[in-house]
Amino acid sequence: MSSLTLRRATADDSRRLSRLVRKSAAYRGDYAAMVDGYVVGGTYIEHHPVFVAVDEQDRVLGFYALLLDEAELDLAFVADEAQGRGIGRLLMEHMTDQARAAGLASVRVVSHPPAEDFYLRTGARRTGTVEPTGHIHWARPELRYDVA
Repeated sequence: MSSLTLRRATADDSRRLSRLVRKSAAYRGDYAAMVDGYVVGGTYIEHHPVFVAVDEQDRVLGFYALLLDEAELDLAFVADEAQGRGIGRLLMEHMTDQARAAGLASVRVVSHPPAEDFYLRTGARRTGTVEPTGHIHWARPELRYDVA
């Protein structure tokens, strides 16, 4: 992982981040509707802290988006082929550092159900369940990272 760079995303990263979300194996089957046609837009990237992990060839290996006003982790993805290499943990450590620097006491996560164990392993605690709503037909774990 010595060749990994973590940097602030730019609007130019929009297509690559959108592609990573839409190709995620975690969103196959029943969950596919969640990411079908999903776009991480340039305006979104410019208005929120979005950080991307890239390798020495500038390939996107993962990213996260933190909503400071809501104190919420909005997006967090690691490319399927890069999972198990510590990139997700690095992204969550960076996210909590950013949240702490912004003066947040904690960060809420409404998790994709298969990702709950990852968040728990990286320091989040379970706080509840978000019931199905709209086009989401399954309950989702609610977690929180304490960062203060």
